[in-house]
Amino acid sequence: MSGIILVADDEVALRNNISEALEEEGYQVQQAPNGDEALKLLESADFDVVLTDLRMPGMDGLTVLKHVREVSPQTLVVIMTAFASVDTALEALRLGVQDYILKPVALDDVLGKVNRLMEQRNLLWENQMLRRELNRGFDLDGLVGKSHCIQEVIELIQKVADTNSTALITGESGAGKEVVARAIHASSSRRDKVFLPVNCSAIPDNLLESQLFGHVRGAFTGAVGAQDGLFQRARGGTIFLDEIGEMPLNLQPKLLRTIEAKEILSVGATNPVRVDVRIVASTNRDLSIEVKEGRFREDLFYRLNVINIRVPALRQRREDIPLLADHLIRRHNLEMKTRYKGVESAAIKSLMALQWKGNIRELDNALERAMILGDGEWIRAKDLPRAEASEALSLTMKDSLDEAVEAYEKIHIENVLREVDGDRTRAAKILGVSRSSLYRKIDKFGIGA
Repeated sequence: MSGIILVADDEVALRNNISEALEEEGYQVQQAPNGDEALKLLESADFDVVLTDLRMPGMDGLTVLKHVREVSPQTLVVIMTAFASVDTALEALRLGVQDYILKPVALDDVLGKVNRLMEQRNLLWENQMLRRELNRGFDLDGLVGKSHCIQEVIELIQKVADTNSTALITGESGAGKEVVARAIHASSSRRDKVFLPVNCSAIPDNLLESQLFGHVRGAFTGAVGAQDGLFQRARGGTIFLDEIGEMPLNLQPKLLRTIEAKEILSVGATNPVRVDVRIVASTNRDLSIEVKEGRFREDLFYRLNVINIRVPALRQRREDIPLLADHLIRRHNLEMKTRYKGVESAAIKSLMALQWKGNIRELDNALERAMILGDGEWIRAKDLPRAEASEALSLTMKDSLDEAVEAYEKIHIENVLREVDGDRTRAAKILGVSRSSLYRKIDKFGIGA
């Protein structure tokens, strides 16, 4: 068990005995001989649990409790007293005390109550994470689009979601890799457990091991107490290792062992701990190249790449842009309390003509900016970032949405044919249509005429 505990009591021997017993359980403990010192510590550090005597010289335990509720409402408080009465008990309950301990104190009673409170605190943290995920509403509906390539992604998610196999999600930055990871979790039997995202590139190398696997007391300078790692916090759920290609080489064998043995070894520990966690990873790098160049372990690559899901770039699914724009506008309407109806057809043509190197993230930012600067009804072309569009998509307010989509369709077919050097069989396969359908569209749009 890990956590930070404050013990406030004017009896030195009792304070020391309680602190030693808690430290042997793995807790980090600080002591205060009176209420004034307890307040100073509360203002300088965050505590999980405060154990405070009811009667101390100067400031009493109820005043300490009031201060805890003001400065750290998430901290749990236990009152210790030899002077229990109905009045003090009612006042303590009114102020939000979680439990009380009668003196003379039994150390087993202290440990039992603290351990129970810490378990409740961990469950509360998990419930908050779950509510946050439910509020975000991530499921297959979050994967917006009717294009052939995004439908392939959805079908693959449906096939693999309810397995325990590791999955590697690849694609460019901003393409929606985390959305895919969340959809895998939301479609699995682990959906009622935690989905815990970890950005491997955002945590310094010297802290990443401790963050992922935890550490024991004294494992390194500053490790004054034990700390659970993110693998332990994600128990029963899914851990999403974003930007896995950034993980330092020295940590990769440890992750490999976690995948293979289903257990972790905290920093400084000698006994491994079993974990039940599904691992989903993502990267915008080509890990096969990273392996060849010695920056990523080959064995770990194969263990992660059991299921590979390639998320297409936005420019590869331009036909989804109108649907994505509507989806993002609805979301921003809720967040910004606006009432945009959608995107004008001329602006849709402009959106479909852009390259979107930043993918959906860039599109989202462009729409949010347009909604801030616009008049609150329709997003117009002039509200969007200026960029050179294809001449075939010359902007006109007279074009309907169908006309805008057809204009894009012609350009997309031309681009695909150019990529395959005019091979219409290959082009039809990439476009997800029959050869006869492709021929009809070529005739309809006068492509190559």
